[in-house]
Amino acid sequence: MPRQIITTSNAPSSPWYSQGVKVGPNIFVSGTVGIDPSTGKLAGDTIQDQTRQALTNCQAILRAGGADLRDVVEVGILLTNPGDFDGLNDEYARCFPSEPPTRYVAKLGVDLPGLLVSIRMTAILS
Repeated sequence: MPRQIITTSNAPSSPWYSQGVKVGPNIFVSGTVGIDPSTGKLAGDTIQDQTRQALTNCQAILRAGGADLRDVVEVGILLTNPGDFDGLNDEYARCFPSEPPTRYVAKLGVDLPGLLVSIRMTAILS
């Protein structure tokens, strides 16, 4: 199956990775941080601010590939500070209030100034 690169101006981008890749009915969203694409700056300095923006960015990439949050089957989350777990869950629950996808949370191994969270997703179109 050929792969299709997904791009959108509504999420942060980099020449080092694709925002998303679609292969058949599968959409893979790269690890996405809480940067506001309109300003190029972190959306805030709390885990809630950055989680909200990272999830918004993931949604924009999913939409560009023809999917939405209902199509998400797996979410991977990297936290700079494991103590932010509760704040992360506060925002995460707003996007997935019932029947959430599978998920893992791990510690972010790279120290990037001000960055608190990175979120990646896998979706399957019905």
